[in-house]
Amino acid sequence: MRHCAGWMLLFFAVRALALDMVRGEAVGLRFSVPRAWDRVPASADTGAAQWKLRRAPGDPEDGEVVLSFFGRGQGGSAREMLDRWAGEFSQPGGRPSHDAATVTSRTVNGLRVTAVDLAGTYRAAPIPSGPLPPPKRGFRMLGAIVEGDDGPWFLRALGPERTIAAAKPGFDATLDSLTPHR
Repeated sequence: MRHCAGWMLLFFAVRALALDMVRGEAVGLRFSVPRAWDRVPASADTGAAQWKLRRAPGDPEDGEVVLSFFGRGQGGSAREMLDRWAGEFSQPGGRPSHDAATVTSRTVNGLRVTAVDLAGTYRAAPIPSGPLPPPKRGFRMLGAIVEGDDGPWFLRALGPERTIAAAKPGFDATLDSLTPHR
């Protein structure tokens, strides 16, 4: 078993090097993100860190990755967040977004990580003092609810499908690199 764990660590280290990852930390988490992700100021008070994903050829706009933290024990359970995120998407023919989502759970360095991959038509939550944003067809989201003693944390990549598909290996490597930090 120990031999297998060593190979797993080597695999993740090689993958991180191949993706040219850089280390970071925020709100009690340490992680690595692809150097190609452009760090930008967080757009909300709950945004602990944010990156811009440069659009893939043919996509109408850039994507983004946001690490959110609402406070220790705040923000809801993994199930509640999965429900919220699924509620932001609609599917052809009225199929429930929960049925279209791929959800996985695992433990990474003592943190419970529930990840979701979901595509469809995205409708952002309304802005309190503004108009309802138009729906965006052909969008995709990679999300992760990270549970640990000082969490939960919420990591989400959102944008046009090709842009998010290109970001998926880096998103997965970021999840593999998560460690708690006090």
